Amino acid sequence: MPVTNDDIAKTISAYLDVYPEDTEPLVPLLEAAGGSGASLASRTTTPGHVTCGVVAVAPDRRVLQIRHRSLDRWLLPGGHIEADDASLLDAALRELAEEAGVPRAWVTPVLDRPVDVDAHVIPPNPTKLEPEHTHYDLRFLLAIAPPDGDADVVLQLEEVTDFRWTPLTELTGRIGGRVRATLLTRGLPPNGLAPGKG
Repeated sequence: MPVTNDDIAKTISAYLDVYPEDTEPLVPLLEAAGGSGASLASRTTTPGHVTCGVVAVAPDRRVLQIRHRSLDRWLLPGGHIEADDASLLDAALRELAEEAGVPRAWVTPVLDRPVDVDAHVIPPNPTKLEPEHTHYDLRFLLAIAPPDGDADVVLQLEEVTDFRWTPLTELTGRIGGRVRATLLTRGLPPNGLAPGKG
């Protein structure tokens, strides 16, 4: 069953229960999700739609970043929701597998809601006939535990040119603080991340 506007509204509401200070930039998304308009899971919906990303943290507290081909900058893995994604988390897991080759068997969600939602404007893309629009990027915190202890990343070269594992301490801004605080409040040691709920 595809992701619905109701799924998005419930996820954003659960997120704002924890981070009420983020309400203002997400009001347009909540209003659109509560209406009878176009699907916010569709990449063609303007003036904004939802995307899903991941903060993938390895047991040694390094975070996976990818070098995006068209934007030519370091980003967290993620992307648009597809029609066959069963949930928002499912979309994030699929994007991680597609962009970096990280299988779901290595992944455990640390939270059952996003750790961060970033609203940012995407410039117009005439070649894709896309006007300027807003991406509401729901970022899920995942613990990555490769069986041999070393994540063998396999890049999707159509979209990604490189990858790196960055120390968690170098993940800056609001998202870095939230990820570190989440892991600390769950008492997760530097090695051996474990799942949690929240």
